[in-house]
Amino acid sequence: MEYVLRTADLSKRYRQGRALNGLTMAVPKGAIYGLVGRNGAGKTTLIRLICGLQAPSGGEYRLYGRRHTDREISRARRRMGAVVETPSIYLDMSARDNLKQQYRVLGLPSFEGIDELLDLVGLSDTGKKKARHFSLGMKQRLGIAVALAGDPDFLVLDEPVNGLDPQGIIEIRELILRLNRERQITVLISSHILDELARLATHYGFIDGGRMVKEISAAELEAACRKCVRLTVTDAAALARVLDAMGAEYKVLDGRTADVYEKLNVSQLTLALAAQDCELLDIRERDESLESYFVSLVGGGRHA
Repeated sequence: MEYVLRTADLSKRYRQGRALNGLTMAVPKGAIYGLVGRNGAGKTTLIRLICGLQAPSGGEYRLYGRRHTDREISRARRRMGAVVETPSIYLDMSARDNLKQQYRVLGLPSFEGIDELLDLVGLSDTGKKKARHFSLGMKQRLGIAVALAGDPDFLVLDEPVNGLDPQGIIEIRELILRLNRERQITVLISSHILDELARLATHYGFIDGGRMVKEISAAELEAACRKCVRLTVTDAAALARVLDAMGAEYKVLDGRTADVYEKLNVSQLTLALAAQDCELLDIRERDESLESYFVSLVGGGRHA
């Protein structure tokens, strides 16, 4: 398999501690790679390193096979576009003038392609309207257009849908899918909105404490996310005793609810619960979500 980005034992130390602690990962060519982790897990630090905004304290990363210390890394990095933390746009300029400025920065010989970019991100009708008057979603799309100005085949997006309304989220999602499918652009995307990431990603990297906990493809994740039966009862402790006696695998969620990871004979279960003075109130099938899978990997707490 061909990889756009690979890291090996990558670390980054600050005075207050380690942001990355021996992180090893691989982003396949053509993938939409979802980077999942809590706030402070090291996602943005990783992105800043591979974009050349900071230098690692140890380990290495390779872009298109070029080690980060090689002279040729700058040439490899030209194949990248990135939106890190906030879109890099001039608020007192129109969308077109923002792109013209980026073309100048990149030393491109003409402004050919700007109309196509504006159309691609849905900003072709903004005219002379200044970016400061754009909605948050429009600013994000303009930031992506700026990142695409050099015609990259690797796009890095840090929380691209953060703060957007539902329509803005849909627009960014459709844009990312279009870039990946029609232009074959590999995308690395970090997002704390895991349900939205699940609609996009072909691969995932779960990061915690500056380390890669697990890398998995979307197909593997789907197979790993087990189906379960969620039971609601009057007494979860009684339910646990019954399930233990049945040899069933389960997880108690609270005093009235539990997930059971195997098929159940509902009549047998109801009778056994009745013998424990416990009533079955509700039963429904569920699929494990990306969020619950993440929590099962790294433990509870706030995710990002």
